[in-house]
Amino acid sequence: MLTVLGFAMIATFLVLIMTKKMSPIAALVLIPALFCVAVGQGAKLGDYVIEGVGTLAPTAAMLMFAIVYFGVMIDVGLFDPIVRGILRFCRADPMRIVIGTALLAAIVSLDGDGSTTFMITVSAMYPLYKRLKMSLVVMTCVAATANGVMNTLPWGGPTARAATALKVDAADIFVPMIPALAVGLLAVILLACALGRRERKRLGTLTLDEALVTEPETVLVGAGGGDRLTKAPTGAATGSGAGGAGGAEDAEGDDEEQEFKGLDPDRSTLRPRLYWFNAGLTVALLAAMIMELMPIPVLFLLGAALALTVNFPHMPDQRARIAAHADNVLNVSGMVFAAAVFTGVLTGTGMVEHMADWLVGAIPDAMGPHMAVVTGVLSLPLTYFMSNDGFYFGVLPVLAEAGAAHGVSHLEIARASIVGQPLHMSSPLVPAVYVLVGMAKVEFGDHTRFTVKWAVLTSLVVLGAGILFGII
Repeated sequence: MLTVLGFAMIATFLVLIMTKKMSPIAALVLIPALFCVAVGQGAKLGDYVIEGVGTLAPTAAMLMFAIVYFGVMIDVGLFDPIVRGILRFCRADPMRIVIGTALLAAIVSLDGDGSTTFMITVSAMYPLYKRLKMSLVVMTCVAATANGVMNTLPWGGPTARAATALKVDAADIFVPMIPALAVGLLAVILLACALGRRERKRLGTLTLDEALVTEPETVLVGAGGGDRLTKAPTGAATGSGAGGAGGAEDAEGDDEEQEFKGLDPDRSTLRPRLYWFNAGLTVALLAAMIMELMPIPVLFLLGAALALTVNFPHMPDQRARIAAHADNVLNVSGMVFAAAVFTGVLTGTGMVEHMADWLVGAIPDAMGPHMAVVTGVLSLPLTYFMSNDGFYFGVLPVLAEAGAAHGVSHLEIARASIVGQPLHMSSPLVPAVYVLVGMAKVEFGDHTRFTVKWAVLTSLVVLGAGILFGII
């Protein structure tokens, strides 16, 4: 019964947000509350929610202060040189812009944090997508899928969880998987080429001067305020977006008169004399994250406080920077706490456990010798419908034991378990995806409808490459 209700709850949630019958925050709160009552555990709803909030509170804190920190870094111009290089490569060509999005997302993903990747990528690429009237779901799709492939880095989370759950070395999981993951990253680049060609065909190609009109090459976009508003040219072609998926954001752009925040290269928030201090602080922060010197929320809290104090020593300026990023902070943290209700009910009622047991029990005995491949296939839906913690600590050990009974090593099972990460990064249970869609001003349902098929394909490419190379 709990198995059926668990799948029904997830399906109801996805249908409601994809058809835009409910907002994600409302659906994340109300749907699990109703199902909690339906399973006869309504009296425990408060306990489940508090437990879920307690579990995700560090994530919410990390996102809040990370948004402030990287928002300040964008305001002061830390990422301007990187984006200038991307813009020179893109040359206002839709195909190059989409490829540039994939490359930038992959490079920034080296820090192992999806929220950071999405903040920097969207901040850099958003103005070109808006100015050329490109489909914003193409940007969110490519960024999320590229980050999903790179999320398999040992310090990214899934690989470390798999290593911990199965008591193997993370390097023994990741290093042999590098060729397969490289093929997956190549698949993302090819996907970016295909989607970019579709956008180029729909919109044509402008010169950089035509695309940016009065703006020079250094035009960026950031989450922060204090930037001058500019309007996109009204003569650019419009359309429903790649594959018809871009209509929602185009409509929203029309309501907002196609306005967006462009970072003026002469903006008052620039701090060129402090560039190397900010660069060093960011490198030190990322190094401390990788080395796990402190919990990530604490690092970003300290980093945000230091960045604000040094770059904006006057209190009115600090308040202005915090206020400039307040919308993003509120939207993202609110979504995380709403997701805590969903995960709290899913876990507390035992739905996750029953769903996992049912899926494992449904595997025929004849598939035993192929448990690594089975694990790879199951990692797609399971890491999408449940948290990484639930999958790696709850389901993976069961799959590993089933494989061991047929001579399949734990290492093969562990390697196969990470192939679903390109899809996982678009899961409604991943807080970072709300940073992505929120900053890109894309409806979560539009992003899901457009991205899932490409993310599944990318995951299957990684799995196929792993099998072909004899890794899995």
